[in-house]
Amino acid sequence: MNNFFVPSNIRPSCRAGLMLLASAALAGTLAIAGCSKSNNATSSAASGKKMYTICLLPKEKDIPYFTSCAAGARAAAKQLGDVKLIYDGPVHGAATKAAAMIHKWTLQGVNVIAVSPNDPDVLAPAMKRALKKGVHVITWDADGLPGTRQYFVNQASARRIGYTLMDTLAKDIGPHPKGPIAIITATLTAANQNAWIHFIKIRLKKYPGLKLVSIQPSHDDQRRAFQITQHLLQAYPNLKGIIAVSSAAFPGAAEAIKQAGQSGKVQITGLSTPDDMRAYVLNGTVKSVILWNTHALGALTIRVAEALASGKLKPGQKTFNAGPLGIKKIVGHQVLLGPLMVFNKKNIGKYHF
Repeated sequence: MNNFFVPSNIRPSCRAGLMLLASAALAGTLAIAGCSKSNNATSSAASGKKMYTICLLPKEKDIPYFTSCAAGARAAAKQLGDVKLIYDGPVHGAATKAAAMIHKWTLQGVNVIAVSPNDPDVLAPAMKRALKKGVHVITWDADGLPGTRQYFVNQASARRIGYTLMDTLAKDIGPHPKGPIAIITATLTAANQNAWIHFIKIRLKKYPGLKLVSIQPSHDDQRRAFQITQHLLQAYPNLKGIIAVSSAAFPGAAEAIKQAGQSGKVQITGLSTPDDMRAYVLNGTVKSVILWNTHALGALTIRVAEALASGKLKPGQKTFNAGPLGIKKIVGHQVLLGPLMVFNKKNIGKYHF
């Protein structure tokens, strides 16, 4: 019962992730080789242009969600022409390893470190130390603790994400949703996912027939999400729905529902890439997939980092010109990417990331 079968639709995305990782590793090697010992921008001998070293740190570098963001980041770096991009992060989401990378980059004197914190408490000392040493620090995808960054590149407000997830699951269950539901998250320390869950719970009050019975961490592992879902189906025979707020957990949970013969009976929605979820949408296991443009999130992060390093991003700005991405709102110190995207049978074939 606990054997994990990796479906064919997941394997290609993993292969694509490995290819992206290889490119990222090469880019990181070249960037590290060119790092200055101070955080002053270096100049390109060929063009005389100032070059800014920007480090992009994901929660976990080898899952498709983050490799997709990295692809957008590399494209933006190439378009800007003055960015040396280093993309690297822990393989299994270990916060201590992420903190060590921030420390290393601080010592190398890079210009900007863009962090997606997998554990804000663990990363806070390293992020504060980088700021004190004159390195610009921003967050993206997930925010850090107060005083650990200058800007947060946010895909959407936590309220919007949480409400959309809850409303979508209720709609997918049916006109009068009733019964137990569960949430599968990445870790219990992920600040962004905890914020989304907070708003899921608030929105749940709109649906008195539904009851949240379990919140389970998957540690961004498809196998673990598969096993957790099996256990949920056994523990709650009348389970009506699952919300997967981890992009890696969603396909694993969907596979468990499919293999249990519960497609169409237990609804599942969540956050993941259309490439990872397309087969489950087309076979009827999943009705709706929610996400944002991951390429655009990576690209916006690099553009904000470059503008901060070059002095083009000033305190108090209300908008940010993100080039091909358009004008983005700045609320406080949050640069907002834009609207969420909902993928279903009608449109999921149009998107590939």
